[in-house]
Parts: sequence; structure tokens; C-alpha cells
Amino acid sequence: MGPLHTYSVDITWTGAGASGTSSYTAYSRDHEVRIGSKPPLLGSSDPAFRGDPTRYNPEELLVSALAQCHMLWFLHLAAAAGVVVVGYEDQAIGTMRIEAAGHGQFREVVLRPRVTVAPGAHLPDGGAVTDAVLGRIHHQAHEHCFISRSVNFPVRHEPVPVRMAVAT
Repeated sequence: MGPLHTYSVDITWTGAGASGTSSYTAYSRDHEVRIGSKPPLLGSSDPAFRGDPTRYNPEELLVSALAQCHMLWFLHLAAAAGVVVVGYEDQAIGTMRIEAAGHGQFREVVLRPRVTVAPGAHLPDGGAVTDAVLGRIHHQAHEHCFISRSVNFPVRHEPVPVRMAVAT
């Protein structure tokens, strides 16, 4: 068994106001997420659940964590394969269903990575960097991503066709 890693996060609810949770509508969902000495993330609940739309909500952060994890593994594996990536964007979408009793669960997250490779990029063997090559790297990244391996819903990836950067 490999080494264990521990992640500590401090959450502080800042939305008690004058009456706390005296009713469902009496309190704010605002809170702060602190991770070490990094700047705090201002959190709330989804606006559908009386949250502040200007703050991050846990559902957005989960989708973001999945997209970030995939991207970081993709970049690592691309570098190892000799693929020179110069740009990476993703427009990830998570879908959650709320049941009649009020419980919710994510149904899926779809990652839509858009990878830009260096002008004239090629593989170490001289082969072209194609959508199929990047697709294999995306598949490997999915298999390696700690977070996608930890959730109980599908995390799919639908990469946008490869883009070549313009030589300057």
C-alpha cells in the first residue's frame, strides 16, 4: 500500500445573523473555506437553496475539482509522452438530481477539455499529435485522477478537437 495523504480544510459558518437557524429563511448560507495560509474561499449554497450567487458553492467546487484533477493528470501524462501542450481549457458540466424528499445526488460530470499543442508539435517518434493520441492521454488521465476514482457517478470526457498554436 502506498503513502497516505491528508488534506485539512477549515470551514467557518458566517451567516448566523441575529437569529441563527430559528427558521429555514432566517439564516444565511455564507461560510468561509480556509486551507492553510491561502486566501479564503467565500462559500454559500446554490442559489436554488437560498445561497449567495456571488460565492462558490460545494457543487461547483466538486465539478471544479474533477476538472482540475483531470487537467493536471493530462498535462503530466502529455509531458511524459512528449506532447507539448501550450494551452488547456475545460468547460465542465455537472448534473445533479434532487429527489422529492429533498436529497440530491450527482448523476454525472462531463469534462470538455480543449487542448492546444505547440506549433508543429509531433510525437518523439515523429508521429502526428492527433485527436486519437490526445484521446488516449485523456483516457489515462481519467484512470489516474484521484477524485474521479473516488466518486460514485460517471465522469465522462468529451474532448474538443486538438488545436495547433499559431507560430509567432
